[in-house]
Amino acid sequence: MFRFAKAALNLSGQSARQVAVRQKSDLSREFHAKYGPPLLIAGVTFCTAVWAYVITSTGIAWNLSPVGKVQPKPWQEE
Repeated sequence: MFRFAKAALNLSGQSARQVAVRQKSDLSREFHAKYGPPLLIAGVTFCTAVWAYVITSTGIAWNLSPVGKVQPKPWQEE
């Protein structure tokens, strides 16, 4: 059990060092500054186009409210 715990602590220490080195890098900030807004705009455009197609062209019945559309049958006395 001691070896397992020692190995787990060593891995967590190594992971912490890797994260620290990664956060020190400016590559991520440069990437987001350079490509962030265009990617966001492209994603919104794509999602809007797909939903517009789904809503208009697929013929899905959307189960809208029948209030005001459904009329009761006439009463029949027995």
